[in-house]
Amino acid sequence: MDERELADTLVKLAHEYPTSMVNEQLRDIPRIAFNIRLVLGSAGPVPRNELSICDIGGGIGLFSLGCATLGFKRVLLIDDFNDPVNQKVGDSIFSLHRKYGVSIVSRDVISTRICDSCRGFDVVTTFDSMEHWHHSPKKLFKEVMSGLKPGGTFILSVPNCLNLKRRATVLLGMGKWSSMKDWYELELFRGHVREPDVDDLKYIARDMGLCRVRIVGRNWMGHYSTKSYIRVATRLVDLPLRLKPSFCSDLYLVGEKPISPKTTFD
Repeated sequence: MDERELADTLVKLAHEYPTSMVNEQLRDIPRIAFNIRLVLGSAGPVPRNELSICDIGGGIGLFSLGCATLGFKRVLLIDDFNDPVNQKVGDSIFSLHRKYGVSIVSRDVISTRICDSCRGFDVVTTFDSMEHWHHSPKKLFKEVMSGLKPGGTFILSVPNCLNLKRRATVLLGMGKWSSMKDWYELELFRGHVREPDVDDLKYIARDMGLCRVRIVGRNWMGHYSTKSYIRVATRLVDLPLRLKPSFCSDLYLVGEKPISPKTTFD
């Protein structure tokens, strides 16, 4: 499937969401399409119709829907589904995912074990979720490794705490971690608890025992900014920044579970 076909598929899916959510899903299609292509490119020779994938913390977005629509053999979505959008639309949104064959497990992945659900997968992903977790994911990631098939792929994406914009704004005294209102006024803070950098992702990879590790940089935060000048600037510097992921706004850790116990972290 080429990029145009994938985008068209995601557009059709986005229009199946409640009217109030359609524009947000359409805006997110470039990122979702990249995430899906990253999975397909990392899965090696395994055909789409034989791929099994577990997405952790994916919420009710397009990613798991897209994978299921493309004909993946098994798509499992695990999340606590406790974000404000879930409280607004309720459980009815799950009918869309189940319509296309996505299996759903509602669970806090940090406080509750997932080993009973996350077994025998070719790919396990968690996109833009870890930075919201209030406790260490160390035990969770050990379970992920147990659930991956030998040679299977783990993909983790996070915002980069040391991206180029953050480095510049901190020097100017404008690099606040999050808004005071989001932290102070809400009973439960769902914002970013800790954003990692490239070295942190490599630390996680070593601890998990991943091999064939690579770090990929993208700049979704800049492309999706509400400020037009930031979007324009991002389009100008996006490609050069990808050559140096440590400057990008978004980081991806991609690694494999060793086929042999003797395989070590690269």
